Amino acid sequence: MELIVLGAGPAYTDRPGAAGAAYLVRDAATAILLDLGQGAFPGLARELEPSTLDSILISHLHPDHFVDLVSLRHYLRWEFRPPRCVSVRGPVDLATRLDGVAGEPGFTAEVFDLDGLADRAIDVGTLRVEAAPVTHTDESYAFRVSAAGGAGLVYSGDCGVAEDLDPLVHRGDVLLTEVAFGPGPVPDGAFHLDGPAVGRLAARTGAGRVLLTHIQMGFDPDETVRTVRERYAGPVEFVDPGDRVSI
Repeated sequence: MELIVLGAGPAYTDRPGAAGAAYLVRDAATAILLDLGQGAFPGLARELEPSTLDSILISHLHPDHFVDLVSLRHYLRWEFRPPRCVSVRGPVDLATRLDGVAGEPGFTAEVFDLDGLADRAIDVGTLRVEAAPVTHTDESYAFRVSAAGGAGLVYSGDCGVAEDLDPLVHRGDVLLTEVAFGPGPVPDGAFHLDGPAVGRLAARTGAGRVLLTHIQMGFDPDETVRTVRERYAGPVEFVDPGDRVSI
């Protein structure tokens, strides 16, 4: 598998050109998109023809993780005659939220084949996806994507309790995790992770590699990496849009 980072930003940032969360995972036959946050659609469209996606998985209903579904919806509706359809799996209120953004009942269902997520595994083409609930919003998920016989990619989404991710991470997996509050600490009630929590998670689960993302303004990436490495002996780095990682 290959991970292609289309967007790695938080809800707001001062980095020019930054986009919200969006991570493309694919092998030779299947392409899955994990989240599609603000400003990420252009990167998706540059990487592949968006209607060829096998599925989109939305981790939770904060706009920096799903709002560019509006752009994708317009593309699928108006770029093709007849419109094309893409599979989208996400929290149960996703259609209501998107329809509300547009002020148009049925806006979402016109081009998206919608399905909910649960604590379960699904096959998408040649890839296996496992979803597990995490502490963040009322309905938030992390995902593990894997191909037969290989290591997996575990994506945290936004997660306030690192231990929620333990069941998903297999020894040797690549861990793509938010570290919103950098070296920490995380304020009470924020429901995000920091470097020390990620380091302990990677160490106790035997992750093979840690990819950090979703750091908020005002936090030092180098210091954040240091706090992870104090607790975890494997490779640690931040990802940026355009990065490509073999899994």
